[in-house]
Amino acid sequence: MVRLMHGFVVAVAFLFCSVAGAQGFPAAGKSIRIVVPTPPGGTTDLQARFIGARLGDALGVPVVIDNKPGASTIIGAQEVARAPGDGTTLLYTFSVTHSQAPHLFSKIPYDAFRDFTPITQVARASNILVVHESVPAKNVRELVAYAKANPGKLNFASFSPGSSSHLQGELLKIEAKIDITHVPYKGSGDAIKDLLSGRVELMFDGPATAISNARTGRVRMLAISGPNRLAGAPGVPTMGEEGYPAFGAVVGYLGVFGPANMPAATLQRLNAELVKIVRSPECTDFLVQGGTEPTGTSPQEFAAIVREVHGAWGRVIRQIGLKLD
Repeated sequence: MVRLMHGFVVAVAFLFCSVAGAQGFPAAGKSIRIVVPTPPGGTTDLQARFIGARLGDALGVPVVIDNKPGASTIIGAQEVARAPGDGTTLLYTFSVTHSQAPHLFSKIPYDAFRDFTPITQVARASNILVVHESVPAKNVRELVAYAKANPGKLNFASFSPGSSSHLQGELLKIEAKIDITHVPYKGSGDAIKDLLSGRVELMFDGPATAISNARTGRVRMLAISGPNRLAGAPGVPTMGEEGYPAFGAVVGYLGVFGPANMPAATLQRLNAELVKIVRSPECTDFLVQGGTEPTGTSPQEFAAIVREVHGAWGRVIRQIGLKLD
């Protein structure tokens, strides 16, 4: 009986400490910085700002978005990996940071798993294959036929070397056996600018900008890179439907990470608030309109997703034979 009571007291004390710790985060006078490893204006940045504003309201502290683009998101990710794990520095990023870059570079300044704490997946993400209006193709079959008839004529843009937009373009080259030229940029903004002007002819673009630009008539959406059609663009088929099922294996994600060794109570508080935000009708509508699929997961679920996508991208990158160093 004494042993039973002792166990009960320990359990209650642990619960009290966890709750107290969660309530004590963030400390008075502290602010939260969310590092976004891409330039302002793209899907990742827009989502981080939307969610960050609501996280600040929920926690009662200022939340600052800090854009740290460069080196396939490595610069921003490295900064978060080196930050204290007290929850005041977070990373809002997409799959390239943890699931692609480790396969593309022989050495990166962080360990994708040991140096970060997955907090929640915000959304599943697919890119959309778009072509400039000057390209005489209404679907992927016609695009491939045109590329084969004009080898080396078409240029495809990417957000940056090693990004999903780059890798999917390379995968299309292999799967369709076409000769198209990669033109890398330092972010989605410049890539999209040249796509809209016709300086480059095609791109696997983020869904938010692809859908928005398609409404202008200057680009056409041909296919979704992921395994499912998007609610924000229900009439656009998947690459699998167009005859290229290899694309369905590499689903992207957007989510929130912290540095390693975050206190359990801080992680619990951040996850609870972020999941509540992501699943709110307002945020759900924002994410769907931007072409992503809202999720909101536990830290454990997100960690499993990161590892699964890491393996899938590794297989694709080995197939492509791409190294960036």
